[in-house]
Amino acid sequence: MIVVTGATGNVGRPLISLLAEAGEQVTAVSRRAPDGGLPATVAHVTADLADFASLRPALKGADALFLLLAGELNGPGAPATELLDLVRESGVRRVVLLSSQINGTRPQAPSHARLREFELALRLSGLEYTVLRAGGFASNAYAWAEGVRGQRTVHAPFADVALPVVDPADLAAVAAAALREDGHHGRVYVLTGPEPITPRRQAAVLGEVLGEDVAFVELTREQARAHLARFMPEEVLDGTLDILGEPLPEEQRVSPDVERVLGRPARSFADWANGALPAFR
Repeated sequence: MIVVTGATGNVGRPLISLLAEAGEQVTAVSRRAPDGGLPATVAHVTADLADFASLRPALKGADALFLLLAGELNGPGAPATELLDLVRESGVRRVVLLSSQINGTRPQAPSHARLREFELALRLSGLEYTVLRAGGFASNAYAWAEGVRGQRTVHAPFADVALPVVDPADLAAVAAAALREDGHHGRVYVLTGPEPITPRRQAAVLGEVLGEDVAFVELTREQARAHLARFMPEEVLDGTLDILGEPLPEEQRVSPDVERVLGRPARSFADWANGALPAFR
């Protein structure tokens, strides 16, 4: 049995579908039951990962675990070793952790200290493990959906800074492979899209998918900071803006790992946008 945490997220949902379609026994874990339901063969267990013990019922009989650290786990809490001890004692032998590319490119970033703690604990846990260091998500463009629907306009900073954003569907596919197949133990995969793309170009792609022009309005860094401050912790703000506005060369590089694992090219931003079209109409 495979346990998937973060069952309601952009990675958890497609991962659950892929595993179910492959005939795997899957238990989905989230704090609330997913809207829209789950595949008929998938069980759901309510748990709050900030309380490690609440995961115990979901782990009973499990062989593998997909671990996604929601917001509460990225903050201070019990040592990561406590969760991984529980996982190992429950009989789970394989863990796939969704981490961040920033752990490799900016190893001192305060915003990712908790993820670094989990990566280190996983390496020392004695479990089979795979770490997925994801770049920026194509699905972050959902933040523009209201402006695109209402005014056919995208407001964003750093109009011409390109990053190789990754489709969450590719993250899910790589996670499914690592959970189901041998040969991924000890691997750290960096997962990006197939090409760097700027926010201005992303807006144009949304327009092409919609069949209508989508205007782009560039925000200053200060304007963007004020917007992000409404939902992003203060300690994360400036680091996020640094990555978006002044990425390191490694953060702009296209990683071959999606294609290495899946045997096909990574999905483009246009591929993602076509699937996300209803949100922007």
